[in-house]
Amino acid sequence: MEVLPISVADGTSKKKKKKRKKHIIQEEDVCTEGKTEANPVQDGYKKLEAGRFRFLNEQLYTMTGSEALEYFRQDPNAFRCYHNGFAEQVKKWPTHPLDVIIRWLKSKQKQLVVFDLGCGDAKIAAALGDVHKVRSFDLVAVNDMVTECDMAHLPVEDSVADIVIFCLSLMGTNITDYIKEARRVLKLGGVLKIAEVVSRFVNVKLFRSAVCKLGFDLTEKKELTDYFTLMEFRKIEKVENKRPFGLKLKPCVYKKR
Repeated sequence: MEVLPISVADGTSKKKKKKRKKHIIQEEDVCTEGKTEANPVQDGYKKLEAGRFRFLNEQLYTMTGSEALEYFRQDPNAFRCYHNGFAEQVKKWPTHPLDVIIRWLKSKQKQLVVFDLGCGDAKIAAALGDVHKVRSFDLVAVNDMVTECDMAHLPVEDSVADIVIFCLSLMGTNITDYIKEARRVLKLGGVLKIAEVVSRFVNVKLFRSAVCKLGFDLTEKKELTDYFTLMEFRKIEKVENKRPFGLKLKPCVYKKR
């Protein structure tokens, strides 16, 4: 199976970027379904949609959650384009962190309340809805399992979830707000799972430390492949710092092939 390297933008100059060795996600045809015989009109359409996917991807990393929510409310088709484009990238990955998380949840014999934040099409709920009480949240409800909302303002009460999951969904400029909201809805001792692209971290140790300062203990960390890392935290009573330094992730860059 082809292994797709992954790249992130770090704000350096174009000259420095050219010198730096990059991991690149090769872009496939996105926002389209099925395969048809090549023709100029269809090829042109695919290129336009692929360009829009790259544009949307860049925009999501420069917005707050509330700004992204409003953007997609004004243009629902934009979310479909982004969702389809992301799904095409996932097909090329040797391992999807979401599959690892689903297997982990299946191993839990006790029924748990699970919140999937930035859920896409709610794969966890689809796979485990008869095992756990799964609630799925995202900017746009692509099906009836998803609740539309800003992840920094979940429409739920305090301390109700056993597990909160961010699987490749920590986008935007207000990541701290997302982590704080996860802590708000978790029960004391509840689990926070974060799966992310390794190359997005400016300093992974500093990131873990910052999450802990928001009221968590780090209980597990492991690399799933060369490209993904999985972290597990547990909610504790003490919050050391409400605005810790280090909760910063670089945006992924999808380069035109």
